[in-house]
Amino acid sequence: MRLDKMIANLGIASRREVADACRRGGVTVNGVPALDASVHIDPERAAVVYLGTPLVYRKYTYVMLNKPEGYVSATEDGRYPVVTELLTPELRRIGVFPCGRLDKDTTGLMILTDDGDTAHRLLSPRHHAKKVYAFTCRDPLDADAEAAFGRGLRIDGYTCLPAALSVNPDRKSGRITLTEGKYHQIKRMLECYHDNRITSLSRLSFGGVPLDPTLPVGAWRYLTEAEIKILTRYDTKGD
Repeated sequence: MRLDKMIANLGIASRREVADACRRGGVTVNGVPALDASVHIDPERAAVVYLGTPLVYRKYTYVMLNKPEGYVSATEDGRYPVVTELLTPELRRIGVFPCGRLDKDTTGLMILTDDGDTAHRLLSPRHHAKKVYAFTCRDPLDADAEAAFGRGLRIDGYTCLPAALSVNPDRKSGRITLTEGKYHQIKRMLECYHDNRITSLSRLSFGGVPLDPTLPVGAWRYLTEAEIKILTRYDTKGD
């Protein structure tokens, strides 16, 4: 891979900026100044330093974000702030995007990536990627709620896949595990079930990767190698 392409793919700089840095002696490969930005390197083995910063090559980037309320799960929106605004300019430059959506007022785990194949696989109905949410609702849920959700509720003429519902002793909060992602699905399920309403909703895990409990609301971090392995090896067997 060309040196300028490798650095540009990391979102660090444009190819023109890399070429300028090389001419000024600001880029080294294995300790040797690289004066030509078009030189070919092995990005996984070469030790590249750009303007004093050692670079770690990633073919794809995977980010965990603890989404706050008020942000839209998109890369651009004409009315509301978008989740990518919470990331660095470098991450926005390489084009990471949300893997799936959370409603504007829903909080919690989001995965953002530039790996389109993995994102497509995780969101495909064939793969039944599990998504776990914590919720609170307006009215107490009755004793049949767990069984009803487990059978698959019917909303707007569509029968949902069975959802695992675990209700806390207060009967107004708990966890819901989905294996599909219809529009506003959990809110619609509660509305169809005895005209109840969700009052708060937060995603706790996605595709077998849990939200890091130490990650503050609005903050992000790169996925670990173990977490990436869970996502990229996800198959139809589930979590």
